[in-house]
Amino acid sequence: MAKNIDLVNGPVLPSLTGLALPIMATSLIQMAYNLTDMLWIGRMGSSAVASVGAAGMYMWLSNGLAALPKMGGQVNAGHALGAGRTKEAASFAAAALWMTTALGLLFGVCSILFADPLIGFFHLNSPQVIQDAKIYLQITCGCVVFSFLNQTFTGIFTAAGNSRCSFAATLTGLVINMVLDPILIFGVGPFPVMGVMGAAIATIFAQLVVTLVFVAFALRDSVLFRHIRPFDRPGNGRLLAILRIGFPTCVQNMIFTGISMIIARMVAGYGDAAVAVQKVGSQIESISWMTADGFAAAVNSFLAQNHGAGKPERIRKGYRSAMGVVLIWGLLCTVLLIGFPEPVFRLFITEQAVIPMGVDYLVILGVSQLLMSVEITTAGAFAGLGKTLPPSVCSIVLTGARIPLAWLLVRTSLGLNGIWWSITISSLLKGLVLFLWFRSYLGRELGKMSSTAS
Repeated sequence: MAKNIDLVNGPVLPSLTGLALPIMATSLIQMAYNLTDMLWIGRMGSSAVASVGAAGMYMWLSNGLAALPKMGGQVNAGHALGAGRTKEAASFAAAALWMTTALGLLFGVCSILFADPLIGFFHLNSPQVIQDAKIYLQITCGCVVFSFLNQTFTGIFTAAGNSRCSFAATLTGLVINMVLDPILIFGVGPFPVMGVMGAAIATIFAQLVVTLVFVAFALRDSVLFRHIRPFDRPGNGRLLAILRIGFPTCVQNMIFTGISMIIARMVAGYGDAAVAVQKVGSQIESISWMTADGFAAAVNSFLAQNHGAGKPERIRKGYRSAMGVVLIWGLLCTVLLIGFPEPVFRLFITEQAVIPMGVDYLVILGVSQLLMSVEITTAGAFAGLGKTLPPSVCSIVLTGARIPLAWLLVRTSLGLNGIWWSITISSLLKGLVLFLWFRSYLGRELGKMSSTAS
């Protein structure tokens, strides 16, 4: 079992980066996992990409629900571990896993039963696209409990200062998905051609294996999981504490996805090719936001443990170190999307009529990558201090502004590009507002901690 990193003692930057690098690598693997699907599905044409893009919105929506037990369990376990209360941390971890399982099963049943109206929301044009979207939805979201569990396991291991398990588990899933995708999509040997259905089956099987790997790591863990009693019913106090921390993030993420679905419906008005551009473009853009999200998870756990341990100076240094790394990464992603949009987009869709739309998407969204990375990392810092409401308020208000802004901009000469600009403008504002908000809050909070310690 990989050694857990001591987050409350020793040099700040090595501790933070030691925890963050495997998480960032895990995020890159997850990104590669998603891009692998797009590479193979893109070979079937923009119609297949559009069907996966529409159904994938509900997978994205499910991640918002999964954030409730993940965030609540990770932050509460981190605070307890920082204060030296290991058994309390274990009870929070157990409660989070219980809640995760229940929510995952509930979302899966609803996805299977209501596939027709869920896909009908997007007003897709082609009957084949609609049928493939329903199939992809019922398989991936119907078995979403494995994805839910993987996210919660990742949060709990990270709270304990162990991010290497998540890296190993996710890497295993990536390898399996890379092997199964072409086999099940195009048919190899005894396997028939399954198209979009094959991509969905490959994804779910890989997620199942990742869950089993996490369980194996948990059984070998000697720090936190050995104190968990999985068959004991979690107390209401633990569930309420998880709900208090996780609920704002859950609402934020689900509203964010709901707004994105409304935007996607506006995009669909420009044809199935536009839907495909948004799907592929967002996957490419995940190079920045998924990595920033992984680093935010490390910042979350670092600040959570040091908050529990009552060490304000390490909190300040940890956030400053994190921002230095994230700014460099955001800048690199900006250069990639703005400087090389066409060759990057051509990796996924080669249809000549679609490429100019994809180039416009990447260039416009590239403008916001730096401040988007700042927003995501700062949201993780807020959460580590037990304050998930400020980033939720900021995200809900400014993301909601995308709808009227897009409605206005598409009526100008920008057309479809007006939608992309509405996303970029709101991302710029969110990053700036949340950064300034956190700087103000951090000064007050650390002053209180210093006064209490003295």
